[in-house]
Amino acid sequence: MRRQNMNRDWIATARTLSEALPYMQRYTGAIVVVKFGGNAMGDDAEMAAFARDIVLMRQVGVNPVVVHGGGPMINEMLKRLNIESTFVRGKRVTDQATVEVVEMVLTGLVNKRIVQAIMDEGGRAVGLSGKDDDLMVCEPDDPELGFVGRPIEMNVQVLRDLFAAGIIPVVAPVATGTQATETYNVNGDTAAGAIAGALKADRLLLLTDVQGVKGPDGEVVTELTPDDVRKMTSEGVIAGGMIPKTETALKAIEEGVRAVVIIDGRVSNACLLELFTEHGSGSMIRSDTRPPLPK
Repeated sequence: MRRQNMNRDWIATARTLSEALPYMQRYTGAIVVVKFGGNAMGDDAEMAAFARDIVLMRQVGVNPVVVHGGGPMINEMLKRLNIESTFVRGKRVTDQATVEVVEMVLTGLVNKRIVQAIMDEGGRAVGLSGKDDDLMVCEPDDPELGFVGRPIEMNVQVLRDLFAAGIIPVVAPVATGTQATETYNVNGDTAAGAIAGALKADRLLLLTDVQGVKGPDGEVVTELTPDDVRKMTSEGVIAGGMIPKTETALKAIEEGVRAVVIIDGRVSNACLLELFTEHGSGSMIRSDTRPPLPK
C-alpha cells in the first residue's frame, strides 16, 4: 500500500484554487486586454510563464487579447542593418526604412514567438497586426516623427470572431493609414488602450517594469479614480514614463473600459494575481461612477 503525506504546499495550492472560484465565475466571458513587453519577451522561461497564464485565463472562460511591443528587438535589427535613427525632442523619427523594419520585427519575429509560446502551453492563438481586416487605422501622431500613428478608427469584429472560435488573438501594434500603402508604428500601450476601448473590455492590464503608480510617500497606490490621476499628475507625483501609461488608462476608461490596472510584469503570475485573487496586483484606475470591482 502506498502512503502519501499531505504537503503543506499542496494544501495551500488547493486552498488558493478554491478561493479563486468566485473570481473565475466573475470573469467568465469577460474581455481582458493584456499589454505585454519588456525584458520578459527576451527570456524563454518568462515568456513560457506568461503564455501559461494567458492559456489558463482562456481555459476558465476569459477572452484575453495580447498586445505586444518589441522596442529592444527593433533597435537590435536597426543596428544590424546599419539604419541610423534620428530623434526629435527625444523621440525616434520613424522614416520609411525604419517602419519597414518595425513591421518586419513586430509582425514576424516577435508576434510569432508569442503565438508559438501560447501554442506550446496548450492554447490556440493567431497572430495579427492592426493592418489585418483594418483592425486599426491611424493618422500621424506628430508629422515630425514620420510614420508614428495615432488610432482614429477601430474595427474589432475580427477579434470577436476569434473569441467565438476559442482562439487567443496576439496583436502587433502596426497599423494601416487612411492612404493606400501607408504603414504606421503605434506605441504598444496606445494600441492596447485603443483595442480595449473599442471592445469595451472589462480590464486592460498594462504590464510594466515598475510596481505601479506611487503616491507622494513612495508607496504603491492600489486604487485611483481619473480625478486622482489628474491631480497627482498636476502635482508632479505621477511623472516620467508613468504619464503616458496613465494617459492611456484615462482614455481607455473614457471609451468604456471598466478598469485599467498598471502591473509589475516582473512578478510571477502577475495577471492571475490581479484577476483571480482577493488582493489583486498593481494600481487599478477606474471611474468612481462604476460599481466596485473585486480586488
